[in-house]
Amino acid sequence: MTQHRPRVAQGERSVPRAAIRSGDLSRDWRGRIRATPPVLHYGFRPFFFLAALHAGLAIPAWLWVYFSGWEIGGPFGGLRWHAHEMLFGYLAAVIAGFALTAVPNWTGRLPLSGAPLLVLVLIWLAGRVACLFVPNPWLTLMIDLAFPVLLSLAIWREVAAGRNWKNAPVALMISLFGLANALDHLANAGVLAGNLGQDLALAVAAVLISLIGGRIVPSFTRNWLAKRGAASLPAPFGALDNAALLTTALAMGGTVVFPGERTVGMLLCAAGALLAARLWRWRGLATMREPILFILHLGYGWLAASLVLMGLSAAGGAVPDQAAVHALTAGAIGTMTLAVMTRASLGHTGRAIVADRWIVAIYVLVTVGAALRVAALFSGELYAAMLVCGGAAWSGAFLLFAARFAPVLFRSRVS
Repeated sequence: MTQHRPRVAQGERSVPRAAIRSGDLSRDWRGRIRATPPVLHYGFRPFFFLAALHAGLAIPAWLWVYFSGWEIGGPFGGLRWHAHEMLFGYLAAVIAGFALTAVPNWTGRLPLSGAPLLVLVLIWLAGRVACLFVPNPWLTLMIDLAFPVLLSLAIWREVAAGRNWKNAPVALMISLFGLANALDHLANAGVLAGNLGQDLALAVAAVLISLIGGRIVPSFTRNWLAKRGAASLPAPFGALDNAALLTTALAMGGTVVFPGERTVGMLLCAAGALLAARLWRWRGLATMREPILFILHLGYGWLAASLVLMGLSAAGGAVPDQAAVHALTAGAIGTMTLAVMTRASLGHTGRAIVADRWIVAIYVLVTVGAALRVAALFSGELYAAMLVCGGAAWSGAFLLFAARFAPVLFRSRVS
């Protein structure tokens, strides 16, 4: 954590201020509950593992449903279950893992760990089971919404208690993501028309990537280049960055309020172009020999490309809508989440932040899978084959993450 840590005694390691004030010696110097299994020390540990496992299994399950015609047992039809689970199952777990780990660093407070973290994990799992097996849409809604509600309350509590208001926009995005989940359930139950919940979730995801990615990508790149004595570093935050973020928020908001409008399509294209210009200033090409850093640039590039494709789809229909959406989901969201998950899992467990051959394979698989999924919409008679190949590669990336990082996430920190 980033706060100053007073020493409790000479020769002992420091502990978080909150633990010192309360006299809580059950936690170690990082705020972890000593008697708790390592997997429950920080939010990223269980949620990154479960998110990867869920994504890796849900895609093959969806493909089987798609080609066999088998019906899902829960309240959702096959296609809507697929969309709901990738957004409010997989992505929600990644957001939870990231936020529950980042917030203590932002606020200087103790992390959610131990039994409270386990309860939150079990509530997330209950939502996945309900969406798959519970046919009553209202009961499923109540079970599934418990997770985003509790997560939002936990994040807002920490932001308010730590008076860390500069990160309130992140808390707001998490709350909006929970609202999107509720709207998707209501649409599935016939109360609302269209895909308002899914549109809002995609808008939140795009804004979060543009916002958080805009912090970490140039920062990590600057540090890496500076250590190597590079003369040219990523450009500092400026007017272009503000314009890119504002335009992205307006454009994605437009997809929620005015879906399919040509004006929104033009705004999306502008946002994508501004994000691409912003990315270019971060010197991504100089990081190609460092895969664990370059993948962040690639993920942000997917975001810029997806907004342009969404804009072209809305403005004139030259691009199939599903191709544009999957550039955002399989491309930007899939790549950026794996980039953050691999890096954070290594760094927060005391391991070297370096991509071994297995991690490189994860990056290659998610990139190939996303590219094939987008290209499938343009492939005509090869659609089914490319859909299967793309799904296999993309889900393979997440299953490989689960296998490669299980020992990392379930074992103690190495230093």
